[in-house]
Amino acid sequence: MFRSLSVVNYRIWFAGALVSNIGTWMQRTAQDWIVLTQLTNYDATAVGITMALQLGPQLVLMPWSGLIADRFNRRKLLILTQTLMGLLALGLGILTVLEVAQLWHVYLFALGLGVVAAIDAPARQTFVSELVAEDQLSNAVALNSASFHGARLIGPAAAGLLTVAVGAGWVFMINAVTFAATVFAMTLLRTHQLRRQPKASRERGQLLAGFRYVRGRSDIVVVMIAVFLIGTFGLNFAIFTSTMATIEFGKGAAEFGLLSSIMAIGAVIGALLAARRSRARLRLIVLGAGLFGLACALSAIMPTYATFAISLTLVGLSSLTLMTTANAYVQTTTRPEMRGRVMALYMAIFVGGTPLGAPLVGWVADAFGPRWALGLAAVSGLLAAAVVLFWMVRYRRLRVHVHPFSSPRVRVLHAGDGRDVPLATPSRRGGTAVLEREEPEPDRDGDTTLDPDRDGDTTLDPDRETAAERNRETATREIAIVEATAPR
Repeated sequence: MFRSLSVVNYRIWFAGALVSNIGTWMQRTAQDWIVLTQLTNYDATAVGITMALQLGPQLVLMPWSGLIADRFNRRKLLILTQTLMGLLALGLGILTVLEVAQLWHVYLFALGLGVVAAIDAPARQTFVSELVAEDQLSNAVALNSASFHGARLIGPAAAGLLTVAVGAGWVFMINAVTFAATVFAMTLLRTHQLRRQPKASRERGQLLAGFRYVRGRSDIVVVMIAVFLIGTFGLNFAIFTSTMATIEFGKGAAEFGLLSSIMAIGAVIGALLAARRSRARLRLIVLGAGLFGLACALSAIMPTYATFAISLTLVGLSSLTLMTTANAYVQTTTRPEMRGRVMALYMAIFVGGTPLGAPLVGWVADAFGPRWALGLAAVSGLLAAAVVLFWMVRYRRLRVHVHPFSSPRVRVLHAGDGRDVPLATPSRRGGTAVLEREEPEPDRDGDTTLDPDRDGDTTLDPDRETAAERNRETATREIAIVEATAPR
């Protein structure tokens, strides 16, 4: 579960990121609280606008931020972005402590943080691949999620208590200090042990190369569609928890912060469960999305603050199962030299969808009540699960065969998940269903490629053959059938 922590550089990065994440969650909680209670009269739409300004730049700057991550030294880039975000947190803290902060100030600083974070996100996501080996990348991504949401256990609760005790301004000041933890960790890394990744070339057209790559990977496209649906309408937790705590249950800042920490308990469990798995799989994305929809529906009908808080653990677990698996799937199946641009597109869809959804979700909470806003999140989860499931049935030939009088009673057959693997067809050996590999046909030059007319989404063009060769062992495993066997 913790095998990535055996790498010295990853341990250093993990510790610095944990401290910084705690500060980030403290600022998010305090910022939402002062917008909701001090700068407006419980206006959930204003909270949504703040979130939109902070996350919106991901959409606008995505093509350039991904190319920057693929072309420049990621360690130096992260030192720069973390320093800038620390200075922005310090500025907002000073205004708030001096009691001169206005709503437009918060909007302005949220936009500034959003611009810097748009550059920071793809570099931070892909920098992990320089810290650990490829076979540890999925585990490292999951532990990063555990760190982020473990900080969520501490940050919001601490922010709630500190906001009551000393005011939100000092929470922003503390966050400015915590950014120094990541910068300090960067200076401690053993640079000679970093795994240098291939850099994007300086040829023309590299900006659009990421789009072309994703367009040729329908499995990544369908993951991004699912992530967009849930990220836009389902992951507006600041709106859900703040409005449920204040409007529905009449609670204060401490109880609001506690809700985020309780939800993070489930999130950490989900991330740690994901860390135990050696590979990210599409079926876990379907499971996580479906469970998220059901969990949000359950939370929407909880009658008391206590039962609502308990239900949030399931929301946290399902959302982290989905997010960690989707993130790891996209990273581990993308060519290293394309990873920054692909992850920038992924993060833009995942985080950048919030500017579209947050004001709408906030309006629903204002007009119809926070329970209906949670209902909208439930619909997004169930719809996302249905989209991925439909893709697997339509394009990966997912089939379920039930044999009530033989064993195994349930057989699930599919032709892989769409990454760079050969096609497969089902056959039987000794009464057991398996998927046999279809050998590719040699081309005129004797190289091995897949027939481009077969299935439309598993074509290996010449510039992807190298990646396919590196993933030969992965491909062999991927064509195995998944069997769910009932007790005999």
